[in-house]
Amino acid sequence: MGGFFGAASLNDCISDVFFGTDYHSHLGTRRGGMTSYSPELGFQRNIHSIENSPFRTKFEKDIESMRGNLCIGCISDTDPQPILLRSKLGLYAVCTVGIVNNAEEIRQEFLDKSYASFEAMSSGKVNDSSIVGALISQKSSFVEGIKYAQEKVEGTMSLMILTENGIIAARDKRGRLPIIVGKRDDGYCFSFESFAFQKLGYETYKELAPGEIVLITPTKCEVLDKGNDDMKICTFLWTYYGYPNSIYEGVTVETMRTRNGEIMAEADIKNGTLPDVDYVCGVPDSGIPHAIGYSNRSGIPFARPFIKYTPTWPRSFMPQNQTIRNQVAKMKLIPVHELIEGKKLLFVDDSIVRGTQMRETVEFLYSNGAKEVHMRSACPPIMYGCKYLNFSRSTSELDLIARRIIHEFEGEEGVKYINEYSSSSTERGKKLRDEICRRLKLTSLEFQSLEGTVKAVGLPECKLCSYCWNGKG
Repeated sequence: MGGFFGAASLNDCISDVFFGTDYHSHLGTRRGGMTSYSPELGFQRNIHSIENSPFRTKFEKDIESMRGNLCIGCISDTDPQPILLRSKLGLYAVCTVGIVNNAEEIRQEFLDKSYASFEAMSSGKVNDSSIVGALISQKSSFVEGIKYAQEKVEGTMSLMILTENGIIAARDKRGRLPIIVGKRDDGYCFSFESFAFQKLGYETYKELAPGEIVLITPTKCEVLDKGNDDMKICTFLWTYYGYPNSIYEGVTVETMRTRNGEIMAEADIKNGTLPDVDYVCGVPDSGIPHAIGYSNRSGIPFARPFIKYTPTWPRSFMPQNQTIRNQVAKMKLIPVHELIEGKKLLFVDDSIVRGTQMRETVEFLYSNGAKEVHMRSACPPIMYGCKYLNFSRSTSELDLIARRIIHEFEGEEGVKYINEYSSSSTERGKKLRDEICRRLKLTSLEFQSLEGTVKAVGLPECKLCSYCWNGKG
């Protein structure tokens, strides 16, 4: 996916943006970039690959030479960013977070109507930020251009623009991703993650509304367009992607996850499906707070039967090759034998996507002497690949274990019964769970319901995007 951080300060703000951007490293694995502006040095830009080493190590030397009271930084899971553009609006840097599903159509439209050219990457793909910049430049102001780009883009697009006079940020028109403004005595900042600026001495000033466009300078925060109330923020941010101490729309990620686990335990107690196990455990890292909540409500002790060894392979940068990713995931699991051997264990994971890593985890537990392995998924079965955010590298919805099994059961007709398969109270739902148990060698399996997920977040369902679970965005 990706994240960004920008600051406008009366003082040099390079180190703020360095640390603030680094705090977004859990959101992207491919490229990191920083661009600053000072009247003496103009625009200064550095971009590095972060596929094999983290953001911090790549930019430590760069920040020694960069200067400026205006600076933006970006972690990207897709394209090198920020990019510098020169247009009738002047010279500026732009970075985007989201996905432009119709990028090829927009590019071709430009080529058909003019003699415009786009800088291409080695793969031949055009940088999404370049396409967004081209759209913005069709209008006579940044505000008009951003609104035009937001309408043209199919998918999701949040952005930051660095000019000589300040930094503009725009939240995507449906508010699927957050942007928060922080304030300090000497200036303002933009951030995807709220905790990123709190450690730098900023306090939360405001959270942008869907489609809202805001300008910050060292001395002011000005709303250029108020946006709208039609929010569909991604629910999966709380379930998995968000960092534990992040706050979106007033809801803390860690709090939501703990409450989510409690709701799952309550459902098992009510339905008579609470298993007789020795320990409740979380699949590290995001599954742990869900498991703590489950343990607290069920009264079953919490334990950590295996620990992830993360100093060399934290989640924030993993190999792009799926085979190597699976091997790394396997190598990271270090067992605590006395908590596994002869024990009946219930694990809570944030989600079940392809099922590959979970199957290897279950096999790992049995090979270390586990007697039973039960699983609870902290969200409903994932039925659709996200078309609004580039969360998954899956190229087909049949990569998703739930959809693959449904297709094997009923072919193309199976999509008509997704709601039944999602529910544990239907025959189709029970059949799906039994088959996943068989394939992953689980003793039992249950998913959190959509109603339970919404309850755990605590926002109205109409404000939440649940497309990956029910196809409703």
